[in-house]
Amino acid sequence: MHEREFWELLEEVFGRSYGRALAHDQRLTALGSMTVVEALQAGEEPRTVWNVLCDQMDVPDSKRWGKDHVAPPKPHGFGE
Repeated sequence: MHEREFWELLEEVFGRSYGRALAHDQRLTALGSMTVVEALQAGEEPRTVWNVLCDQMDVPDSKRWGKDHVAPPKPHGFGE
């Protein structure tokens, strides 16, 4: 997943205003309490940040990937 795709999904799943607010305000406990923006700036994989955000916000897999419902491949070493 590219960062551009991350932002598109954020808007699609959470809505533009709420998604942007989450990105700046929601602390991701699984990523050292960084916000989405901080985690991406720190070099975290967008897919990892997306999964952590969705887990924390209780977004089910069926809604997590937008209208296509196709999850991108996991980064090497993640979840293995």
